[in-house]
Amino acid sequence: MKKLALLFILLQVFSVFAQNQGKITGKVIDAKTRETIPFVNVLVFGTSVGASSKEQGNFEITNVPLGYNKLQVSFVGYETLISDEYLVTKDNSPFITIELRENTTQLKEVEVRASLFKKSLESPLSLQTLGVTEIERNPGGNRDVLKVIQSFPGVASNPGFRNDIIIRGGATSENKFYLDGIEVPVINHFQTQGATGGPVGIMNADLIRKVDFYSSAFPANRGNTLSSVIEFTQKRGNPTSLNTRATLGTSDAGITLDGPIGKKTTFMLSVRQSYLQLLFKALKLPFLPTYNDFQLNLKSQITKNSELSIIALGAIDDFKLNESVNEGETDEETIKRNKVVLNTVPVNSQWNYTVGASYKVFEENASHLFVLSRNELKNKAIKYFMNEELPQNLLLNYDSKETETKFRYESDIELNNNYRLNIGVNAEKTTYLNSTFRRVANSQGVFQDEFNSEIDFFKYGVFGQVSKEFLNNKLGVSFGFRLDGIDYNSEMKNLLNQFSPRVSLSYSLNEKWTINSSVGRYYQLPSYTVLGFQNNAGEFVNKEGLKYIQSDHIVGGLAYKPNTSSKITFEGFYKAYNNYPFSVRDQISLANLGADFGVVGNEEVVSNSKGRAYGFELLAQKKSYDGLYGIATYTFVRSEFKNAVGNYIPSTWDNRHLITITAGKKLKKNWEIGTKFRLVGGRPFTPYDRNASSLVANYDVKNGGVLDYSNLNGERLATYTQLDFRVDKTWFLKKMAINLYLDVQNVYASSSKQRPFLLPMEDANGNRLLDPNDVSRYLLEEVESTTGRALPRIGVIVDF
Repeated sequence: MKKLALLFILLQVFSVFAQNQGKITGKVIDAKTRETIPFVNVLVFGTSVGASSKEQGNFEITNVPLGYNKLQVSFVGYETLISDEYLVTKDNSPFITIELRENTTQLKEVEVRASLFKKSLESPLSLQTLGVTEIERNPGGNRDVLKVIQSFPGVASNPGFRNDIIIRGGATSENKFYLDGIEVPVINHFQTQGATGGPVGIMNADLIRKVDFYSSAFPANRGNTLSSVIEFTQKRGNPTSLNTRATLGTSDAGITLDGPIGKKTTFMLSVRQSYLQLLFKALKLPFLPTYNDFQLNLKSQITKNSELSIIALGAIDDFKLNESVNEGETDEETIKRNKVVLNTVPVNSQWNYTVGASYKVFEENASHLFVLSRNELKNKAIKYFMNEELPQNLLLNYDSKETETKFRYESDIELNNNYRLNIGVNAEKTTYLNSTFRRVANSQGVFQDEFNSEIDFFKYGVFGQVSKEFLNNKLGVSFGFRLDGIDYNSEMKNLLNQFSPRVSLSYSLNEKWTINSSVGRYYQLPSYTVLGFQNNAGEFVNKEGLKYIQSDHIVGGLAYKPNTSSKITFEGFYKAYNNYPFSVRDQISLANLGADFGVVGNEEVVSNSKGRAYGFELLAQKKSYDGLYGIATYTFVRSEFKNAVGNYIPSTWDNRHLITITAGKKLKKNWEIGTKFRLVGGRPFTPYDRNASSLVANYDVKNGGVLDYSNLNGERLATYTQLDFRVDKTWFLKKMAINLYLDVQNVYASSSKQRPFLLPMEDANGNRLLDPNDVSRYLLEEVESTTGRALPRIGVIVDF
């Protein structure tokens, strides 16, 4: 601590002598013609500092405040634009390309107020956008984008360290992610196969410019999703100089480079290595994860009217059990909880990658986009009874691989009378491999699965969307559709069976008030674990009768924007689910699964489950202006699915009440503080079948209680609250900028009770005790299970 204090004092001294202003350069072009635009007024947003673009469209702004800045750009005949955020330091001058769009309003109405909030005709509601500082400085987020998204309305999360996101009562498998327009199926380290959650995000915040989050009203060019689409837009490397960012945190360290490769190409590259196992060992957790990841983007201006973007990202994940976790531990309850985890969690390893290229060609009234990508996921898990690696003790040996090669073409066309048209096609070749040995116990007894499957799929689709404004741009209308298919069976092969229309309407009552609505039908393919499952006879038993999952959305709401940086919205929503996979063995909908390590869907199912989710959201948000920012949300949501006898019951995601309040303030001398409060209503859970659990044959396979699915989600956890806090201090020195931060998750160590553990009683020698009245059964006891502890993180970010 003394060394840290000395460093703090030295940085304060050096920063006094450092220049406190920087520079921004760039150029302004027409978004359609790609021609440069001279004499455009460019201001640093919120200040009077600015410049005009020269005859070649270039501009240079000096005396720019250090830190993150936006630009406000205006020119007669074009829409006023407020740019994304860019970091300005003494030694780092960002180069920004501004793309202006012609104003379609009448000349007398050219002076249109720019807004910090994104809205489109295709998605006039259920759309939120995150900027750079909102990601980096989010309290408790640890610079993980998915944790930051938990601040938005309609987004529930689980207590603890995982970053699963549950959107408007939908399962964690119902989300899709895109990076620079290229789909990225694996978004987390140690991701749950068949879902999307995990403990740590793969995306490095240092490369992300902004994030667009859709919870409904999905554009037609984004398919195969039921609850959300999350679009990541990456930064562009600096075209004039090489820059470096080094990060050192509590859980990982990383380095990011960006700069030019020749005159027309830029790059960004990041590599991170974790030492999370050290943190987990210090916290005395029973498993020790480690991960490595990389991320790359290349952007090249091939010609004046064409550009190429290449992305790559991947991860290598591994963890081992901390079998010495109980050494020196004296608390009996903690010892028992650790034993349960050690005996149930398999040793897991994963690796994955996504590589892709997008090529865009601009014409005067159209643009054409070609996207080609490939991704793989390799997932292995093994588990032995009592962790004794003997052949007779093998409980699970799982080895699976998913490989996808994708192509998408789409064209944006501007027709007469200001109609906008987006049309396209997509095709995909997939290979799925699965080698499984497992022993399973439920209320009906013990089962054993053993199979090796290999199956190929060909997926295809076509989409279109047309949008236009009427009544002097007060009424916005957009209609879109998708047709999707796969050669898995005759039902899913027919494109017409997956016809998904959607329509969005928006009407501006005046400058501040807008009414918005959207109706749509969306389809999602069941996971590859479902499509590729074989029974012990080697049959793909799910082929017959399996269907795409269907969800119909109805959303409506009001938006009030009193000024450029503030908005208040109210939205009501209803989602109806059909054809959800239903487990034949356990007699539950797979919509209830996906918030834990492991695999979802590797079993026999039928497509007959129905569900619904409905509720409303309130949002009040102020974007950063004059140093103050904040967002407050309340969501009421009900999520229900039918049980085995056809009655609607609460699903696992039925949190009911969600409250999030996030606020921050930029202070003098480059200090910044922020706090986030979350209230998450208690989720339902399924109690144990004590009779089935106590059987030695069952327990030795399950190593935990057997769930009583006849009472599915019959009990509920308590409401959970959490307070996070973050403080940042930045020094802008002559050759570098240094950001030191303290991020404390769960400040007051709020503890959330989970479903208790069920484990056998033991004698003084650690031997499991049998029931003296029935030696085929263990004597069982319940042990309290809780999650939640204060988790302080300290880190440093250096830009040079």
